[in-house]
Amino acid sequence: MAGVAVVTGIGTAAQATVPVPGQDAPRAGAMAAAAAAQASGVQGSAAEQAVKAAQPQDASEQAAAKRPAAKQAASDSAVKSTAKKKPTAQDAIKVAESQVGVKENRSGETKFQDWYMTTQRAKETVRRDGGSIKAYDDAAWCSMFVSWVGNKIGFSGQVGEDAYTVEHAKWFKSQGRWGTTPKPGAVVFFNFDGSKSLNSIEHVGMVIKREGRGTVETVEGNTGNAVQIKTRSADQIVGYGYPDYAK
Repeated sequence: MAGVAVVTGIGTAAQATVPVPGQDAPRAGAMAAAAAAQASGVQGSAAEQAVKAAQPQDASEQAAAKRPAAKQAASDSAVKSTAKKKPTAQDAIKVAESQVGVKENRSGETKFQDWYMTTQRAKETVRRDGGSIKAYDDAAWCSMFVSWVGNKIGFSGQVGEDAYTVEHAKWFKSQGRWGTTPKPGAVVFFNFDGSKSLNSIEHVGMVIKREGRGTVETVEGNTGNAVQIKTRSADQIVGYGYPDYAK
């Protein structure tokens, strides 16, 4: 249950065609127009008109021709901007719930531990807590699951990254983002004996919603060796860490 400290062919360019006089001459433009006029016996002003008609557009015409491309570029930029929008509580809950049913293998390993071991944060928590990165491989992974969710929505700086539930909670408190009110997407910390001390925290999950009669619906990793949705009593909750979307 507890996140115990245990201490991560070059595409070949198209061959350039070198024009061969009389064979690969340009098929458009002023040179082509002049050649065509000469070949057909057109002389004088008629030939000049043909050449003029084939000359490049002036600046205003070129700008007009480029407008559709500029409009498309603006649209592409808007799509990228939308993709980078600030995550919401529902974004976090959706990702967490999508993992319901994921279980440990026979060695107690999951993709959440595998991911955490590849992070820079894993190196930092090993230096803090001792042990080795390899030891995270089959360690309790509830806090690593929550950290993975934060990473997936691009909000690690708000959800936190840790393998140890106590330190994960203390990090929220040090940020001034700790409280006792359940909010969707908040990170919820438990002690199943009813203690309210941060040092007694032994499990962590994410709030889905507040239910009636003093209960909270949560999504949690490392519950029955899997990701599950649970209904928890407020008596078992030490407190909540609030990512920016859950303030």
